[in-house]
Amino acid sequence: MSLSSIANAFELAEQGKLTVAFTGDMPGSGWQDGKLVGYDGEIMQRIADKLGLKIQPALMEWSGTIASVQSGRVDVMLGTMGWTEKRTKIMTLSEPIHYFKNGIMQSTKTSWDKLSDLEGKKIGTITGFSFIPELKSIKDLQLSLYDTSDAAVRDLIAGRIDAVIGDPPVISYAIKQNPDWNMHFLAFTDNSPDFPLLTGLGQVVYGLNQKNDDLRQKMDAIIADMWKTCEMKEIGARYGLSSDVWFKPVGQNFRAGVDRPADYKLPSCAAGG
Repeated sequence: MSLSSIANAFELAEQGKLTVAFTGDMPGSGWQDGKLVGYDGEIMQRIADKLGLKIQPALMEWSGTIASVQSGRVDVMLGTMGWTEKRTKIMTLSEPIHYFKNGIMQSTKTSWDKLSDLEGKKIGTITGFSFIPELKSIKDLQLSLYDTSDAAVRDLIAGRIDAVIGDPPVISYAIKQNPDWNMHFLAFTDNSPDFPLLTGLGQVVYGLNQKNDDLRQKMDAIIADMWKTCEMKEIGARYGLSSDVWFKPVGQNFRAGVDRPADYKLPSCAAGG
């Protein structure tokens, strides 16, 4: 099948184009010189190129991305989106493009790395994040919701909140770019079955409209090839995602038997390939 016939085989928001919702939060996604950039963005750009589809960018706040996919206004969403069972009910989700552990962005004066450290604290996170119900169940935690990571981090720097629970790649990248903030990010050391989204293994995926499962399968085949060649890690190194923690699944595989077969194994690319 030729690239042009592949491009016309899918039910897309705009024929021949892949309309992509993204937030512009680096290192996950951005738009530069007519191409998607960032870790998630660069991989999606390669996928689109291989499928013969031109990217149609749709920059928006996180709170609008999932609804845009569900309605068919966009074809796919990206931006360090974590896999959850709940999201499998409303979208079709790609293979993981990297892994992560959630944690706490905080002043270098503190070293909080447990759920109990958040008790009684003022905590900021982003509207629409999957782990919000878990945060709300932590004793005496005062939660503030923000439309963007930038807004949450600004309040943290100003001292209006004590910590931010955000996208680990976004937070890590921002801290690396701004050493004068005197902030650091510590992953949760808990592994609690009562807080699986906060403390479990996170998988970053792409979300597509359920009617486009055929497109998701084509994307997955390209993603699988990129894992085999360790291209994922090569791209990650450009955006500060170089250690094995991002590319080696450690922890429970929640997807087996949910939106993948019972014997499903997560892809991996550790040191040396």
